[in-house]
Amino acid sequence: MEEISFKKPQLEDRGLIQSYFDQLQRYSCEWTFANFYLWSRFFGAMWAVIDGLLVFRSGYEGSYSYTFPIGEGDCKAVLERLMAGAKTQGCPFRMHSLGREDAEALEQYFPGQFEIEWIRDYADYVYETEKLIRLSGKKYHGKKNHINQFKAQYPDWSYEPITDDNVEECFQMALRWRVENGCETDPEKNQEMCVSMNSLRLYKELGLKGGLLRAEGRIVAFTLGEPIGKSDAFVVHIEKAYADVRGAYPMINQQFLEHEVSGYCYVNREDDTGDEGLRKAKESYHPAFLVEKGYAHLRVS
Repeated sequence: MEEISFKKPQLEDRGLIQSYFDQLQRYSCEWTFANFYLWSRFFGAMWAVIDGLLVFRSGYEGSYSYTFPIGEGDCKAVLERLMAGAKTQGCPFRMHSLGREDAEALEQYFPGQFEIEWIRDYADYVYETEKLIRLSGKKYHGKKNHINQFKAQYPDWSYEPITDDNVEECFQMALRWRVENGCETDPEKNQEMCVSMNSLRLYKELGLKGGLLRAEGRIVAFTLGEPIGKSDAFVVHIEKAYADVRGAYPMINQQFLEHEVSGYCYVNREDDTGDEGLRKAKESYHPAFLVEKGYAHLRVS
């Protein structure tokens, strides 16, 4: 059997990979090219088209994990090839980023052979876009208050889409944000800031939409995201604001959705990674639903 050749993602791969994503009616943040490309260096993520189906692989030799095949074709046969390759190498066979439909197909193809775990920390929060724009009703009263306080304190505030004319200012704000938040001494924060700055640097090449918030003439917040496949959802990948500018986070969230995302029914604001503060913040916006992600391993017979 011919060995499967996985390769690192390059910007020129976007068209091909995106053509597979465009077939998906999914809401998970994983199924966008920018997300895959920007995080690939940190997770050893690679890709291959196997018998017409797209598969991603993460991890390193001896500890690989695969996604469920995407596209039209014989998924079971592709999975059998991947499983056989892992067995030949003497490695456990694992899968990640499974949707419920993937898990059902896996059980149908290989009854009782896989153990699947659904990890709450990695579930994406998905909201109704219109509700986050309007912020109507008692449950959004606190958010509306923060926005009104921001507007009162900074009457000269303004919103702008990110363009070539202002992206360098966003980059400089990100550099300052990195210093103020101790990213240099925190590996996870540092990775996230590398992704944030590369998102700005490559926003056009990656097809990202962005927005920024000004107060007293300076940028105090910015955000970036993109549509998810053929779903009616948009994912916000990056959102940064100065902590000492009260109301900047809810303000950039609301303004970006109003100006750039109003045409989408849903907005995915990604997971909380198990961080209690982040979970509380994301739950305070009252998600419409969570996107669960399954992690599977082949049981040892």
